[in-house]
Amino acid sequence: VAQSQVLIGMGLLAGSTVMLLTLLWGSCVVVGKCDLSENSTAIDLRDTKGFSLLGSGVSTDKQTSYAARIMAISILPFIIVQIPKIFKLHSGHQITVLIGLIVAALLLLSYCLYQVFQPWIQRRRLEYTRLKHVMSGLLRHAQKHSIGRLLDDEGRPNVSVIEKLFHRIDQDNDGKLEHGELQAFIVGINFEDIDWNSNLAADQVMADFDTSRNHFIEKGEFVNGMLRWLDEAKRTVTSGAYSKKFLNDFHARTRDEQTGLLDKDEEEGEADGNPTWTCIKAILLLLLGTAMAAASADPLVDAVHISQMLHIF
Repeated sequence: VAQSQVLIGMGLLAGSTVMLLTLLWGSCVVVGKCDLSENSTAIDLRDTKGFSLLGSGVSTDKQTSYAARIMAISILPFIIVQIPKIFKLHSGHQITVLIGLIVAALLLLSYCLYQVFQPWIQRRRLEYTRLKHVMSGLLRHAQKHSIGRLLDDEGRPNVSVIEKLFHRIDQDNDGKLEHGELQAFIVGINFEDIDWNSNLAADQVMADFDTSRNHFIEKGEFVNGMLRWLDEAKRTVTSGAYSKKFLNDFHARTRDEQTGLLDKDEEEGEADGNPTWTCIKAILLLLLGTAMAAASADPLVDAVHISQMLHIF
């Protein structure tokens, strides 16, 4: 019975991992695929090449690629355990299970150390929160200075107002926004009590809008980027009312998120002065997460075991 439950648990865990690596990632590629440029960068809203292996797809940043590789490596222990069945061996099952256990423990330890010495997930979250605050400030600033309402009462974006904003930022009227023009516009935005680097903010907006990666923002890229930002604002502020106060509420929420993350980062920085307590806390949280996973997995394994005994599937 114990061996049967272990096999069921391993199957459920392996199945969920395989599903994330195949069905979920594959669905994202199929649904979000666009034509690829010469430098393998996806061209937004253009899908003319169909299911071309080299001509269409999605482009990701380095962090997403790292996460995908980590997920692929995490399936290694399951492959090791399946070696006797793959090669139809009549012996060696216990050895492969032991090797799989050792590899899984080493991978877990390696991942914990990787998160300690390469905390890019935390930094990425902070950068995204900063970008959202720039986004909300730019939207509020555009609507506040009598350019016009970016959203009507039904929540539909006003493209003509967005184009007017583009021409206002484009100081030399060459039909494209360069880094200096974008930074000059961001300097005029009031970010209240939050210390902000306008150069960094311009870099983030440029990276988010410049989908062609030609180091300037064209009108189409600017309009598409603003539409994405307005959709993000509607998802963040789920009040259903799109009055002039709507973008003010969005700006207030992003400011609170930014302030909360900065305060948390300062608290963690103060905690770094006591590395022993930090290590103990991390180990306790890891053990707590393991216990919670074990407690929730046991009823699931029992349910699947009973369903197999009753020949439900």
